[in-house]
Amino acid sequence: MMERVLEPEIMDDPEQVQAYAEADFQEENQGFVDNFLRLYEDLDGPHVVDVGCGPGDIAIRLARSHPTCRITGIDASIPMITWAEQAVKQAGLAHRIEFLSQRFQDVSLASPADAVMSNSLAHHVPNPLRFWYEIKKMLKPGGLVLVMDLLRPDSPEEAQALVDQYAAHEPERLRQDFFHSLLAAFTEDEVAAHLAELNLSRLMVDVPDDRHWIVYGRVY
Repeated sequence: MMERVLEPEIMDDPEQVQAYAEADFQEENQGFVDNFLRLYEDLDGPHVVDVGCGPGDIAIRLARSHPTCRITGIDASIPMITWAEQAVKQAGLAHRIEFLSQRFQDVSLASPADAVMSNSLAHHVPNPLRFWYEIKKMLKPGGLVLVMDLLRPDSPEEAQALVDQYAAHEPERLRQDFFHSLLAAFTEDEVAAHLAELNLSRLMVDVPDDRHWIVYGRVY
């Protein structure tokens, strides 16, 4: 089994941020939102926190699909937040989506959230236990979780094969980032162990495809 290879925690290089913000993640991001709505369709007027919100696409998609939710997006990258705020303003959703340019470890919410979601942040975090601890701390009792991230393959060769399969036509910068993100990702067993250590074993861990894991459920 290949050991995890860390990558930078914060994506703040303007060129990298622009490449990421302009990339076509429509299928993945809409699938994430669809999962959230399928799991938690009974939520009424929830406050949802998007940890590692990036350029704001998932927050916008959720707000459009769930007309009563309020969303707080958190990202430590100032260029990412700049992209997100512009996108939300263009979408006419600034009254329901706000952003905090902070590391998730430093966030202090005015009141606990009804739900926390996160897509593709965990592999950036050096200490995964801190990641899950902070998510737990943000939620009210019985609060909802949906986290998705990349699944670390068994070797660099397998990682490269995934890049070639799913990002063959992407810009070289995105291909490089995808490869390094796969090397920095966690395995399903590691994620389950992290949850167990923080008494979050009620959360479900699933592997929906060959390159992602997903965690969902309620936190008590």
